[in-house]
Amino acid sequence: MPETAAPPSLDTFPRLLGHHALVRGGKTAMREKYLGIWQTWSWREVAERVGDLACGLAELGFRRGDNLAIVGDNRPRLYMAMAAAQSLGGVPVPLYQDAVADEMKFVLQDAGIRFALVEDQEQVDKLLEIKGELPALEHIVYDDSRGMRHYTQPFLHDIEELLGVGRVRQKDHPDFLASEIAVGRHDDVSVMLYTSGTTGRPKGVCLTHDAFISAARGGVAFDRLSADEEILSYLPMAWVGDHLFSFAQALVAGFAINCPESGETVMTDLREIGPTYYFAPPRVFENLLTQVTIRMEDAGRLKQRLYQYFMGVARRCGADILDGKPVSGSDRFLYALGSLLVIGPLKNVLGMSRIRIAYTAGAAIGPDLFRFYRSIGINLKQLYGQTETCAYVCLQPDGEIKLDSVGKPAPGVEVKIAENGEILVKGPMLLKEYYQRPDATAEAINAEGYFLTGDAGFFDDDGHLKIIDRAKDVGRLANGAMFAPNYIENKLKFFPYIKEAVAFGHQREMVCAFINIDIGAVGNWAERRGIAYSGFADLAAKVEVYQLIQGCVEEVNAQLVAEGMLADSQIHRFLVLHKELDPDDDELTRTRKVRRGFIAQKYAVLIDALYDGRSAQYIETQVRFEDGRTGKVAAEVQIRDAKTFPALRQTA
Repeated sequence: MPETAAPPSLDTFPRLLGHHALVRGGKTAMREKYLGIWQTWSWREVAERVGDLACGLAELGFRRGDNLAIVGDNRPRLYMAMAAAQSLGGVPVPLYQDAVADEMKFVLQDAGIRFALVEDQEQVDKLLEIKGELPALEHIVYDDSRGMRHYTQPFLHDIEELLGVGRVRQKDHPDFLASEIAVGRHDDVSVMLYTSGTTGRPKGVCLTHDAFISAARGGVAFDRLSADEEILSYLPMAWVGDHLFSFAQALVAGFAINCPESGETVMTDLREIGPTYYFAPPRVFENLLTQVTIRMEDAGRLKQRLYQYFMGVARRCGADILDGKPVSGSDRFLYALGSLLVIGPLKNVLGMSRIRIAYTAGAAIGPDLFRFYRSIGINLKQLYGQTETCAYVCLQPDGEIKLDSVGKPAPGVEVKIAENGEILVKGPMLLKEYYQRPDATAEAINAEGYFLTGDAGFFDDDGHLKIIDRAKDVGRLANGAMFAPNYIENKLKFFPYIKEAVAFGHQREMVCAFINIDIGAVGNWAERRGIAYSGFADLAAKVEVYQLIQGCVEEVNAQLVAEGMLADSQIHRFLVLHKELDPDDDELTRTRKVRRGFIAQKYAVLIDALYDGRSAQYIETQVRFEDGRTGKVAAEVQIRDAKTFPALRQTA
């Protein structure tokens, strides 16, 4: 355990907060960029405001066991609200801030929410839209008062008003908060995070203080994190990864979290903060690489040649240099020169100049994408976990990085593989229960206390866990060969021109795929070639775009040839979808996971066309706009055959 980490006797988050306020009270705990200027809160100031918020909530009637909905972008006072609810023995329930009102309704009803603390007018309006269907909801507190001047409902409260009420209660009852924190237990539920609902209605995952603190302590010790780390907190607060990195680990190690001004300023704010510790799902790393690719395509010929040459050097030896492995003197010299001319400026543009450790999780990351970041000196590693395990099951040790694994079982975690290939895990980081779902809890945890992850995988000879796919999604082609759609999709999504992919093939003669283009990357590619287009559907249907995507598909097929048991999963036919897959249309979860079953039903006519040998298929698709209105997008979707290759059969 690093010297800066809090001692094990501090077993709840409010106690951890009190510890940091005492031992490093004047050091920065939180920052937020507001109107272009970074605002700072010390650990002492955070503890004071958490106390004021807690007492203000208590004055409104918030009691032990109550659930507090928290909705908004990453904001210091929303993180403070989490600790405030915990101080009173309540449970914070963060919701995805980009969810529409109707999506929020289920969680608010299911969790019996009486109190909600939201970011701004937009989130208030969502709750007001559905308040008639939320009989339990009594109070809504808002953080940002802009636009709220004419809202006169008595159940609406400005957070400044709540803080003021809390300060008065603190003076009148100076022992109240301390006594409430003292009553808290390590096995109390500290947060409730809802699953993404990939296969059905979301479930409330009840995670204790002990579970998250155990996961945080394990990660802090594993990567030798200290109170000097800086992290940018920009991922949804409702996502388990953000709660582990931006809340739990920060409160264990005592490092600072930094909230960007908005989603649009993340890259700028990332460069200004220069985090030492960074976490992002594969999609973010893919988007960053896409931006780099677009920028280089627009660069002058000299810059392009320099980039291509030194990235070739980086691919050859960069990862070995990062891992401390033997590298020739000439390659070290070339890499150092490349760092000066290309790699260093590139890392600065990405905001990654100071990163000591970077993690990705939430979905499999393509080996080529993984290799790119490690080759430029970013210590990018994979972790494996789920909401039910506090995002903590496997970690990759420094010097033992494998592109196709998620590492070894994390400290304190036991992992085993069931006979059917499903990954089972046990440890202190497991959920306590699904909220008011004893049936689901009993199904998820077996008699031996192992959580059934639903993922299929295996351990390699070095003890590294490899994930194949969701256990329920791993299927067989008609010839009996293994079919792992997610594995294929991730290979396709490495290409900057492909944003999403959905593969089909279970119990069929061949694999076919839907492709969703990345409008930014493909649009830029088209404009540089003088290809005019009027919108997404028009661009997606261009012959030139189909040729571009066909090249990507056939390159994946060439890779799959050498994949042994997956060699038969080469893509025989594909189409480019006429619209972007969207969470608002229920095609993706809020964490951008494909809802495979829903898509199969919604686009059944296109799947039939792929397998019937048709060259085109007309379709009308209902879409939902940001303002809640619905409409239809119609298109004649073209279908193409892709080149496949004979499988390389291993001989004895």
